[in-house]
Amino acid sequence: MHRTRTAATTGLAVALAVLPLAGMTGPSGAAPAHESGGDRARPTATATAAALSPVPQSVHDRSDHLTVTRTVALVAGPGTDAPALALVTRALKDAGAERVVRAGHAAAGGGRLTVYVDGAGAERTLEELGARGTAGLPAEGYALAAGRDRIALAGKDATGTYYAAQTLSQLLPHRTRPGARMRGTVVRDWPATALRGVIEGFYGTPWSHAARLDQLDFAARHKMNIYVYSPKDDAYLREKWRDPYPAAQLNRIQELVDRARARHVEFTYALSPGLSVCYSSDADVKALTAKFATLWDIGVRTFAVPLDDISYTKWNCAADKAKFGTGGGAAGTAQAQLLNRVNREFIARHRGARPLQMVPTEYYDLKATPYKAALAAKLDADVLVEWTGVGVLAPTMTVAQAKQARQVFGHPILVWDNYPVNDYVSKRLMLGPFNGRAPGVPAQLAGLTANPMIQPAASKLALATVADYTWNDRAYDARASWGAAIEELAGGDARTARALRAFADVNYTSAINPHQAPELSAALDRFRKDGRARPLDAVLSGLRDAPGVLRDRLPDRDFARESAPWLDATRAWAVAARDALRLIVADRSGDGATARQLRARIPGLATKAKSYVYVDMKGKRIPVVVGDGVLDTFVADALAGRSAQ
Repeated sequence: MHRTRTAATTGLAVALAVLPLAGMTGPSGAAPAHESGGDRARPTATATAAALSPVPQSVHDRSDHLTVTRTVALVAGPGTDAPALALVTRALKDAGAERVVRAGHAAAGGGRLTVYVDGAGAERTLEELGARGTAGLPAEGYALAAGRDRIALAGKDATGTYYAAQTLSQLLPHRTRPGARMRGTVVRDWPATALRGVIEGFYGTPWSHAARLDQLDFAARHKMNIYVYSPKDDAYLREKWRDPYPAAQLNRIQELVDRARARHVEFTYALSPGLSVCYSSDADVKALTAKFATLWDIGVRTFAVPLDDISYTKWNCAADKAKFGTGGGAAGTAQAQLLNRVNREFIARHRGARPLQMVPTEYYDLKATPYKAALAAKLDADVLVEWTGVGVLAPTMTVAQAKQARQVFGHPILVWDNYPVNDYVSKRLMLGPFNGRAPGVPAQLAGLTANPMIQPAASKLALATVADYTWNDRAYDARASWGAAIEELAGGDARTARALRAFADVNYTSAINPHQAPELSAALDRFRKDGRARPLDAVLSGLRDAPGVLRDRLPDRDFARESAPWLDATRAWAVAARDALRLIVADRSGDGATARQLRARIPGLATKAKSYVYVDMKGKRIPVVVGDGVLDTFVADALAGRSAQ
């Protein structure tokens, strides 16, 4: 999908994700009635709650503890999800257990920890530990309790069990030997909306195959359940949509599908025929469904047909004009006919297929139009419609807007959110948190997917906050979630976290985070008010050193590699800003010689800071910006003698 058509804006691509509406948390996505009230409040700010991401709907500490013993008994119910069991086993070994022994049944006690996963043993143990079982939970919900010498976890379904295992892996300590203690805990949890994930739908340099695999692992850790495949380097999605895949490329897609399934992430295949499709052509319908069939054969169960970034005033064949006429209503009718045939002739005939999704040509507003009216009236009721909000980059989204979208389009709404995507402004990194979306919006939706940056590793900072919001919007705190994501990406290392926070702060601004560098700006404001240079110098020194720390210590090496020009620019601007601070001090103290020396040097430092570039896939050199409007303004004001006294 394109943003505004200007010379500087190439646009956004769109992709879709689909899961059944039965997965929603209740009628219209609402939480089950008996789960409302106290359990929906923000959990108590205990150490346990703070360690969990996304924040559970309900988490309580118990008064006891348990010990991770040398041997742990693992008791699984019949048909328990294999990936969940593997995750539980790995978490126990990471916590210091030397042996995890599978048992058909086991009684707690005997000097060893016993873990029950699903089945009667888990339900019984949950009750004994003061927790409710899975009855009444929505899809993907789970219950977990730990105390004394027992842990029990159970899911409403296989994905719920997998998410319970993910939570357990966060709760358990990381130790190299047995004996670690864990506080007793009770968790009852479920998602705020059914569909939560990522759309790889941007323009510009595409992600690598390895990056896509890594993103699937990241999604699973954050309880996101959709990955939408719509990369612009795959010509077989758009220009060559009728053509079959070469075997090697299809094999790579199958590897993604297999990894997604193992992580309880739904791989969604989005085919975009709008540039050349003839809506009234039987041959094109057959070509589209035949293409889907090849993807079905490798395990894809979720399909989408984006019809964005096309003209609906120009037909691709004379037969469409003759059959449908002209105008927006004609386009909506033609698109509905095509989608209905795909829905009835492919989706309905393939058992296990998820509901079809589509992206309308008008995807970015709430205006009543003939096009939207035609879709609302003629498109099959079970097709999901994707929408960006009010604007291609919606600065805010309200419950009222989400309800109105459902009414205007006449179908369940899946939001694709154009954050943290940066294809339209590739000079920037978008490292601020997900923001501006009201509590209660997810309950009105079939789900929400986020369009990420060209930089996959750097996207994780914002995507972690998207995951928090879509799982538990009522407890979501953008800044707290942002801080937790920083800690996670820093691997728990305090020095790395401080450096990452400083770097993310000067790469913060966006359509949904309009204030650049809020923490640095606050430090500058304090200096302007109290005139104390030393605290500000410490902040600027930390910013100067942050790029080196991240390059040396950040666990995800790809983050530093992708962010290289922004890291270089950050260091250069911090060096210039420190000298600007020294200039202000020299001016105030009457040290003319030092002031003259600094005034001669600082312009060259600023020029160097502006010199770093991002090179896009076409070889274009794009000067990057960091802390713009904050660092550069501070330096300019110092040179001009405009600093506050």
